[in-house]
Amino acid sequence: MHHIETWMATLSPIWVYLLVGGVIGIESMGIPVPGEITLVTASLLSVTTKIDPWFVAISASVGAIVGDSIGYLIGRRGGRHLLERVGRRFPKHFGPAHLAKAERAFQRWGVWAVFFGRFIALLRILAGPLAGALRVPYGKFLAANALGGLTWAFGTVFAIYSVGRAAEKWLKDFSWIALAVAVVAGLATTLYLRRKAAAEARALREDAEKTPATTP
Repeated sequence: MHHIETWMATLSPIWVYLLVGGVIGIESMGIPVPGEITLVTASLLSVTTKIDPWFVAISASVGAIVGDSIGYLIGRRGGRHLLERVGRRFPKHFGPAHLAKAERAFQRWGVWAVFFGRFIALLRILAGPLAGALRVPYGKFLAANALGGLTWAFGTVFAIYSVGRAAEKWLKDFSWIALAVAVVAGLATTLYLRRKAAAEARALREDAEKTPATTP
C-alpha cells in the first residue's frame, strides 16, 4: 500500500479522481483489482494534499454504480454459465466455492445482498454479474446498488478524512504524527471491513453445512 500511496502522490488531482473511479468501476464489473486500497489511499492523500475528498467520494460512487450496472448487464446476457466458465479459468477468485457463497448471500438477503456486498470483498466483485445472472429486476438492483455505493464511498472517504483533519488541527506542529493517525484510521477501516467480510463468510459456510447449495 505504501508504494501505491507514493505513486498516487505524484499524480495531479484529476488523475487521482479518474483512477479511483476507474479502478472501483473495473472491480465492480467483476474483475479483481484493488478498489478498496485505491479508495483508502486517495482518502489519506486528501488530508495532506490538494486532492478534494468530495471529488474522491463522488468518483468512487460513480465508479461503483456504473461498474456494478455493467457487471449486471454482463451477467444478465451471459447467465450463470458465463460465471462458471470464468470460474474455471480463474478458480482462485471465481471458483465454484466463491460462486456458491455469493448465491447463498442472495438467497439469504435478496436484493440487499447488493447493498451489503459493497462492504464485503467477495460480493463487491460478484454482486453485479450475479444479480444479472439471477435476473434480479434492474430497478431494485439499481436502488440497492446506488445506496450501497454512496454509503460505502462517502462513509470510507470522510471517516478517514475527518480523523486525519482533526489530528492535523491539534498536532499541526507534528505533521508526521497527523499523517500517522490518518494512516492508522485508514488501516482500521480496512481491517473492520475485512473482519465483517470474514464474519459473513463464516455465516455463509454455516448455512452451506445446513443447506446444500442449489444447482441450476
